[in-house]
Amino acid sequence: MSDLKRGLSEAVGAAFAAAGLPAELGRVTPSDRPDLADFQCNGALPAARRAGRNPREVAAEVAAGLAGNPRLSAVEIAGPGFINLKLSDAAISERAREIAADPRLGGELVAAPRKILVDYAGPNVAKPMHVGHLRSSIIGESIKRIYRFRGDTVVGDAHFGDWGYQMGLLIGAVTDENVAVRDAVDGLNAGTGDEAKAVTIFEANVSLADLDRLYPEAAARGKTEPDYRDRARKLTAELQARKPGHFALWGHFAKVTQVALERDFHALGVDFDLWKGESDVDELIAPMVAELDAKALLVDDQGARIIRVTRQGDKRELPPLLVVSSEGSAMYGTTDLATIVDRNQSFGPDHVLYVVDQRQADHFEIVFRAAQIAGYVAEGQLEHVGFGTMNGTDGKPFKTREGGVLKLNDMIVMTRDKARERLHEAGLGAELDPEAFEDTAHKVAVAALKFADLQNFRGTSYVFDLDRFSSFEGKTGPYLLYQAVRVKSILRRAADEGVVAGEITVSEPAERDLVLLLDAFDQALVDAYDKKAPNFLAEHAYKLAQTFSKFYAACPIMSAEPVVRASRLALAGTTLRQLEQALDLLGIAAPDRM
Repeated sequence: MSDLKRGLSEAVGAAFAAAGLPAELGRVTPSDRPDLADFQCNGALPAARRAGRNPREVAAEVAAGLAGNPRLSAVEIAGPGFINLKLSDAAISERAREIAADPRLGGELVAAPRKILVDYAGPNVAKPMHVGHLRSSIIGESIKRIYRFRGDTVVGDAHFGDWGYQMGLLIGAVTDENVAVRDAVDGLNAGTGDEAKAVTIFEANVSLADLDRLYPEAAARGKTEPDYRDRARKLTAELQARKPGHFALWGHFAKVTQVALERDFHALGVDFDLWKGESDVDELIAPMVAELDAKALLVDDQGARIIRVTRQGDKRELPPLLVVSSEGSAMYGTTDLATIVDRNQSFGPDHVLYVVDQRQADHFEIVFRAAQIAGYVAEGQLEHVGFGTMNGTDGKPFKTREGGVLKLNDMIVMTRDKARERLHEAGLGAELDPEAFEDTAHKVAVAALKFADLQNFRGTSYVFDLDRFSSFEGKTGPYLLYQAVRVKSILRRAADEGVVAGEITVSEPAERDLVLLLDAFDQALVDAYDKKAPNFLAEHAYKLAQTFSKFYAACPIMSAEPVVRASRLALAGTTLRQLEQALDLLGIAAPDRM
């Protein structure tokens, strides 16, 4: 089973070949003038240039070769040699029935499935998620789902920031403030404490709110007080040496942070297969550095050890990868390199996608080149999937009114409040019980946030405008949910009246338009997959909802005569299934009622 465009391209390509012309010139595209044709082929113009012929003559010869094709009701030549193709009602009906019968709704699998790892979100220990994590989380989750739907084996990794100097700062700050915690840590370090009892003390005395409060203070002191900074570095070294008390307290930091993060992520419809952190590769760093040294890849530079990554022909010189600092410690890029080694050992991905802010492009280019030089990966195996920023009305990265960074949980709460307000304004959800209403409001809020982001190409920045995002009118997530709920209501009414769907037979223009949109699902998937850009799928979902609305206005379902009613009911059901599938690939769930 293939989509209509692909099938027509094959047929037109065969007609070109029969005329002694390259078959690849037969590629068809959706018509620029849908009022005149469904698809068009512009290949006669380049074919004529190659053959030194008149393009209309070439087009006429190709059109003659298509005569009698049962899928086409008309083949016409326009302008200098454009070939316009109109499908027969029978071909459209057959394709509609294929999509309706297909569990994948016309979305095809990749020809050669791969093992893919998607690295996204990048949360940190002791730091609640903030609005800066939003785009990576939303885009990465959608890309993961799209790749998995197309047949790849996909693993999503949160890449937890849980190691390094900031941990030493926190250990010092927490033990300074809380005597019970300090005594428990000291007892474990001295070998006289009980770990289970210490963990109980940590749980009773150290929350994520405490860590969030203490970290900025500790970081500020570390910048201005040399003794405080030196102690934090010492504590970090002791942690990384697995000193029992420090290690147990750090484990509590990681646990309370992950519990809160999983809550926030799950509320957004974002879930990970792996929560591997920087700590998971710490023990790989020393042997990796030794291996790099043995391969003569490390260069001494002012006491540090680096890998030079600049290539001949580069338009600008990239900085080297700093592997070992002049103080003898591993650096951020070293951990990234060790993470590549760990992923090769534990998963063996064919391709790794790093869904991270575009501003990190140079860092990843440096790490990727170093990984290639070291022989860990092939050219192109690692890919940075960059994105722009979510901005405020001032055009700068979004801040609170006070100028601070908005916590993600606060944004979710704010958007959910707006969703409730919008539902009440639109007179929706009044018949729902309180629990169902809250669930609907949450889904509307998530749809507002996610669709506002994913409708844009990921490389562009956009302005956060909650009033616009949460509207039930226009190109918004709530509008899509409203249309999905509308179709569900139609199907429930049909079921209540004992009306069942039948075989789809298309004849009306609005029915044809809807099937052509359903048929375009696979191309939207291919584009989203190839370009790592969910906006193609978001655009398809929006057009599908719009086209269904026009179909429903032009082609009554329940009042139609029985055979037509059964056909249109089946078409409505198929539309709902594909719309919900597209929304699910964007990470959006539709409620049953509104």
